Amino acid sequence: MTHAQDQLIKLIEDEVLPDVEEYIDVLFEKIASKNYLDEDEQNLYDMQEMRDEFKDMLKEVKDGGMEDDECLEIIDEIHDMKALD
Repeated sequence: MTHAQDQLIKLIEDEVLPDVEEYIDVLFEKIASKNYLDEDEQNLYDMQEMRDEFKDMLKEVKDGGMEDDECLEIIDEIHDMKALD
């Protein structure tokens, strides 16, 4: 496992997935309380898809199916997304 692969795995496991799961929980709570907007349902669906994509990406990296340059590109994209929050 290379440094870039380790870095991406750590970023996804320690930051991305917990943040996505937390937001999914918030959306579930809003929907359960019946105090939600139609866009909240779409956001929930989108976040669940994003979570699944990150889990697939994590498996790909752990299985050695992702090159360093792709890992570094994804790391940069994640940092850019987090900066928008």
